[in-house]
Amino acid sequence: MYPDQPKKKFYTPGEALPKIAAYCAYQERTTKEVESKLREYGLNEDEAGEIIIRLSREKLLDEERFAKSFVRGKVGIKKWGRRRITQELKQKGLSDYCIKAGMKEIDGDVYYQNLVDTLEKRNRVEKESNQRLRRQKLTMFLTVKGYENDLIKMALDDLGKEPEGED
Repeated sequence: MYPDQPKKKFYTPGEALPKIAAYCAYQERTTKEVESKLREYGLNEDEAGEIIIRLSREKLLDEERFAKSFVRGKVGIKKWGRRRITQELKQKGLSDYCIKAGMKEIDGDVYYQNLVDTLEKRNRVEKESNQRLRRQKLTMFLTVKGYENDLIKMALDDLGKEPEGED
């Protein structure tokens, strides 16, 4: 224990409720995140469970809403693919139902355009001159982003068809 480090403050359920309600109101949270925070506050499993039920009833905690918001953000801002988003949501402890509900937020046309834009951007900075290795590197990059192999192949094939010299 470091001498400058403040001691953890423990809260009663009555003190913890407004704090955790504000925590949930600030941004969408998962039950797992809220439960972890309540445990940090020194509450036991039963006390944390009761507060989580209350937050759910009052619509401050809604995992389906979290999933939809998460998906919109990752597709719109980070330009992630379906596989990576699904993996992240599972890691956050969301149910398959919530994950499916969230994934419905993806517009197929926007999704494919994200893939093409990401590919073109990466292609401009890729230094590899060997076409086979270049394609391999671009495929790997898009796979890590979470895009599906068939879509990656389609986008790469389309990339190759663009006329050269139109800058």
